[in-house]
Amino acid sequence: MNKFYTFIFLLFAIPAISWGQNDTLYLNNGDMIVGDLKAMDRGVLTIEPTYSDSDFKITWEDIVEMKAVQRYLITLTDGQRINGTFRSAGEGKIFLDNEDGEDLTVGQNEIVNIKSIDNSFLSRLSADIDFGISLTKANNQRQLNGNLRMGYLEDRWSADLYYNTLITKQDDVSDIQRNDGGIGFRYFLPRDWNLGADLAFLSNTEQSLDLRTTGKIGLGKFIERTNSLYWNVTGGVAFTGETYAPVFDPEDGTTITAPSRTSLEGFVGTELNLYDIGDLNLLTTVVLYPTIISDDSVEPGRIRSDFRFDAKYDDFIIDDLYIRAGFTLNYDNRPVEAGKEVDYIFTTGFGWSW
Repeated sequence: MNKFYTFIFLLFAIPAISWGQNDTLYLNNGDMIVGDLKAMDRGVLTIEPTYSDSDFKITWEDIVEMKAVQRYLITLTDGQRINGTFRSAGEGKIFLDNEDGEDLTVGQNEIVNIKSIDNSFLSRLSADIDFGISLTKANNQRQLNGNLRMGYLEDRWSADLYYNTLITKQDDVSDIQRNDGGIGFRYFLPRDWNLGADLAFLSNTEQSLDLRTTGKIGLGKFIERTNSLYWNVTGGVAFTGETYAPVFDPEDGTTITAPSRTSLEGFVGTELNLYDIGDLNLLTTVVLYPTIISDDSVEPGRIRSDFRFDAKYDDFIIDDLYIRAGFTLNYDNRPVEAGKEVDYIFTTGFGWSW
């Protein structure tokens, strides 16, 4: 009989305990949502309610009270990164239970990112992948572009990987190709400073680049980071090595190959991301590379520049599906003889975020 009563107690107690472990939100329209709070990024909170397998997305400013019981990595506008739980502490205030140090109370708008984390690898991983294709009857032109980005977030550092490709084929014309990719590492310092190390690769037919490899080490600072935008500036040094593809000269029927280049460069860059525009996300990146020291094959006064603009529309038709349009430009005021000063591409595609 005692075992029977114990079974009945557990039958009712376990669901109650599970319910008590859920996160709770109260919205400004009077609704209450109980479920699994997954993340808050760019002013939008994602929660999976207990009564649905689909995620709900709620604007951060529409939440008037909340209680989260799981472990989170919480980022503030001043760059602090806190591990722990959080709950409302009066109108517009959030109490942060910091498992690594002193607890504190902050304004709701001082929180710019929340990510549910545990010790599993997948909980810290994110990815975007998209593809685009265009076909033109004239000259049987076909163009394919693809983009992949992956990121991994730890408590005090992050790593990312990206690869972009563009291939254009056309009858009676040489193929046009452009490939770029890289890996990056960021270590987060107090007050929104960060140390960065990057390794990037680029090849394109327009500038006769067989391969450009650039390794960078620098220091960055978030000038502004809120629930509507972030603005980061960076600076440091870069080592660049370049090899060039052979180019056929139709005048004398010979093939010309430019000599390889190596140089030590400085770099200064800025990145601005605007995301308080509904589901639209705008990203602009500009980096300048003035040459400091180079071999004899590089003319004095060389300056390179990389520019990128992306417009991304999230949750297109269904959650996690997006449309992306991007423009990328590379400038070199001292190109090799067979190359061009400017190479640019415009791409569009459909993709999926994870």
